[in-house]
Amino acid sequence: MPVITFSFRDLVSLTGKELPADEMASIIPMMGADFHHYDAETDEMGIEFFPDRPDMYSVEGIARSLRTFLGVEKGLKHYPISDSGIIMNVEPSIEPVRPFVVAGVVRELTITDTMIRSLMEVQEKIHLTAGRKRMKVSIGIHDLCKVEPPFTYTAVKPEDVSFVPLGKTEPMNLNEILQRHEKGIDYAYILEGKERYPIIFDKNGEVLSFPPIINGILTTVTEETKDVFIDVTGTDLNAISGVLNIVATLLAERGGRIQTVKLTGSVHSTTPDLKPIRMELDPEYCNSILGLKLADAEMASCLEKMGHDVKLNKHKLEVQSPATRMDLLHPIDLVEDVAKGYGYAKFGKAKPRVQAIGAERPIERASDLVRHLMIGYDYYEVTTLTLSSQKEQFDLMRLPSEEVVEILNPISEDHTCLRVHLLPSLLAVLRKSKHRDLPQRIFEVGDVLKGPNRRKHLAAVAVHPKASFTEMKSLVDGVMRDLVVSYTIASSSNPMFIDGRGADLLSDGQPFGHFGEMHPEVIINNELGYPVIGFEIDLETALKGRMQRLV
Repeated sequence: MPVITFSFRDLVSLTGKELPADEMASIIPMMGADFHHYDAETDEMGIEFFPDRPDMYSVEGIARSLRTFLGVEKGLKHYPISDSGIIMNVEPSIEPVRPFVVAGVVRELTITDTMIRSLMEVQEKIHLTAGRKRMKVSIGIHDLCKVEPPFTYTAVKPEDVSFVPLGKTEPMNLNEILQRHEKGIDYAYILEGKERYPIIFDKNGEVLSFPPIINGILTTVTEETKDVFIDVTGTDLNAISGVLNIVATLLAERGGRIQTVKLTGSVHSTTPDLKPIRMELDPEYCNSILGLKLADAEMASCLEKMGHDVKLNKHKLEVQSPATRMDLLHPIDLVEDVAKGYGYAKFGKAKPRVQAIGAERPIERASDLVRHLMIGYDYYEVTTLTLSSQKEQFDLMRLPSEEVVEILNPISEDHTCLRVHLLPSLLAVLRKSKHRDLPQRIFEVGDVLKGPNRRKHLAAVAVHPKASFTEMKSLVDGVMRDLVVSYTIASSSNPMFIDGRGADLLSDGQPFGHFGEMHPEVIINNELGYPVIGFEIDLETALKGRMQRLV
């Protein structure tokens, strides 16, 4: 989940209520977030939010929510909005490339270094989560004084347009940006297979943005900037509209004045649209879900505490919610806000209604026994994340790609899927521990996912100057003997091992594991400088039919 970092004093200033840091740390979880850290020396505070609340990915958004939660303000925040007179023409050529765009203007800003850092962080967090690494949504923020409207959103041939991108000092055409610029290399896959690329020009042909890759250096926002132009492009109109609302209101929280932009051409609309989201909530339904007996007025008060406006209408609550709340899809989302406004701490505890006797699954009891065995073989146990990445699981191990369960909203490039092997996770531990003395011998008993099926695996690795196939074979023989597993050994063609120094483990002719000496490429990929040996087995297959006797 994204962690938002900011100055605590800045948060207090924007909230309008003096609170000590420890009290703030106790209030934040009541809003449905998690307090992450606070450093009194640097004044830095961090709060962790669920990916469904991008409206709180900035100190400005957090302060806005705190003001209603703490009673500084009440209900829905309304922002004055006027017409900028600016037009953006959307040409039909863009439809097969990156079809949707919205835009807005915020004027009369006093830009500070703190504000620029907040803007950069909200862009980064939204790009990674709601933006699906910029594939679904990408944001551009520009110094409006450096360009002249009207603007044009169109698709061009990559070699036909050149400009100086952010972070560079010389012009590049669009192909060169994808091949040589850091952001171009990172996000080139989004435009893979496209004959034309999206671009935003001003009246004079100056480039504002090459979405979703990089902005032009011409429109860089600095502390001298007074007026900004915001463009949001993507593949989902609702998503980009919500993100534009978030960025525009963030700037309005800093004293900016929001203005609309008229989109013409292949689309006709005026954005941003800050009209409240209208929903209806049945109090009986809400009480039945929460197990409460709140009166209608009490329920309305809870919702106002969470930033909504509420009207009572014949035992129904007519709710108007902020246009920045991209998470509101169903009345159950309002029920959650009622619970937060009521106070999580008030719900108390309830005893179980049904008596039941729990017991460990046989595989879990067997896993505990295996852990004791491995410790007896002088291996240290580690526990790693089930989350991994395709790079760690396959590329670094020289393994062919397999079907994996991917994470919909990954928080980092290191955690994009659920693992299918344990050995890559153990090598990652060695990589982070290479400054420690040798030998290092570690193991893990943990879960992997093979398709939709969770399996319990055992894996171990050792690194030291004399690590060899014979050493690992001796360990595997000992473990299999102690677990009373009948098995045979066959030569392996597994590319993670040195050719001729890897073996497969078979039970009734079916493979259930492998061991051997790691290939030099695997060792180098994991930044290690000594021989590495390892094994991995599927415990559930190895112990099939023997778990009850074993435990």
